[in-house]
Amino acid sequence: MADTGSVLRGDPSLDKLRWSRRLTLTSRILFVNILPLVLLGGGVLYLDSYRKQLLDERFKLALVEAQITAEALAGATPQRQEALLIQIGKEQRLRIRVYGPDGKLESDSFALAPPSFTLPDASDVDQGNFALRMDRWFDRVVDAPALPDYVDPEADDASAWPELVRAREESLTQIVLRDAPDGTHVINAAAPVGLDGDTLLLTRNPVDITESVRKARTNVLLIVLLFLLVSTLLSWFLAQTIVRPLRELVQAAVRVRQGRDRQVEVPRLPDRRDEIGMLARAVSDMTGALRQRIDAVESFAADVAHEIKNPLASLRSATESLGKVEDPELRAQLLDIATHDVRRIDRLVTEISDASRIDAEMSRAEFERVDLAVLVRNVVASREERGENGGCMVEVETIGEDLVVAGVPVRLERVIENLLDNAVSFSPEGSTIEVIMRCRDGRIIMTVCDEGPGIPAEKREKVFHRFHSDRPEEEDFGNHSGLGLAIGRTIAEAHDGTLHADERADGKKGACLVLDLPAAK
Repeated sequence: MADTGSVLRGDPSLDKLRWSRRLTLTSRILFVNILPLVLLGGGVLYLDSYRKQLLDERFKLALVEAQITAEALAGATPQRQEALLIQIGKEQRLRIRVYGPDGKLESDSFALAPPSFTLPDASDVDQGNFALRMDRWFDRVVDAPALPDYVDPEADDASAWPELVRAREESLTQIVLRDAPDGTHVINAAAPVGLDGDTLLLTRNPVDITESVRKARTNVLLIVLLFLLVSTLLSWFLAQTIVRPLRELVQAAVRVRQGRDRQVEVPRLPDRRDEIGMLARAVSDMTGALRQRIDAVESFAADVAHEIKNPLASLRSATESLGKVEDPELRAQLLDIATHDVRRIDRLVTEISDASRIDAEMSRAEFERVDLAVLVRNVVASREERGENGGCMVEVETIGEDLVVAGVPVRLERVIENLLDNAVSFSPEGSTIEVIMRCRDGRIIMTVCDEGPGIPAEKREKVFHRFHSDRPEEEDFGNHSGLGLAIGRTIAEAHDGTLHADERADGKKGACLVLDLPAAK
């Protein structure tokens, strides 16, 4: 029992888990798990767009460089052409080759001067290194078209370069993108030179594009990894916000099941507006309802034992005396007492059986539309035919129309019978019992008023307690079980209604019982 207090007070660490308590668990879980994926997808799209933008700019630059170089070389002397090739190639980090009308290579800036850039040989590059693997993975993700490999031909002439062939045929500048062995790009720009059939081929190795993309990709991966770490921590924290309250609910539920301490209460977690809070409050309400039901059953069982004990004691005394009494008149009286007690026990058992079945039956019953005015008139007419109104006049009055409720006709009939039985038992012979029905604010109100002694204000709630019986003096003892009004209230509450006692609205002497039911939609 040492941890009972902690169960009652709850886990103090739960007070620290207050983040996003008004968000549902679904939204939290989706947020925590989708955020890194969204960042990764957004990063990939950004990198692809970023690379395309850089390449577009270099394509434009290559086009302009090819056209300007071609114009500069057109009409220049061979010596001047060689000087221009060396100067432009060195300043712009280009390889410039000029091919004659027959397609033969005439000039190469790399042959005239030291190369401004060097491409590694394919055999010297580790194709399994991390950078190349990431490049290939990235290209597959964005579905980038495969680029041809850049390879210097053994016989370097115009026919070895498709872009040169097209430039010679169409007399237009052609741009082609290829992959170098180390994963960088190679841009070739082919352009016609003058009108004598020469063609120009510019080759650029823009390593800065690959470096920029790889750097940006590294940054994106670092951000994604960071958010994965944050997501993992948030997932762990989220698990704590789920597991700890559930563990506390389990501990409280186990203690309630064991019944070791009736003061144990299931925590309601009122600050939480998510599914855990809803579960906690539902379990707490369910536990409270079960406890009330158990208490009611225990109280009911005790009341049943007490009520049956009295007639059984009387019956036992009468039957034990029968064998000792010789006087026929006294024996007849004892037999009458025994018969009366048997009928009383039978009535008690019947009423108790009905009272115990009502809750279970109402929880499974299917409601239907019931015209309460028609039902009441049928019950009153049937009672008059059977002579059960005790010489009283029962007047039925309806105010308004459409007095329809949703319910179980047989059970609603039982409520009406019990209310009329109660009114008849307290009404003097020849008096009038008024049954008035009206619709008000979406509720059907039925009042049953008699002209009996009435119910004192302090006893108006007690009359609905089980086995409460405060009968008129002239009524034979044991004719009522004291369950009628209790059963009526149980049925009313099962129909989302109420049953209570009130004083007569007209100020006359007598009791007034009010049945309040929701109107059928």
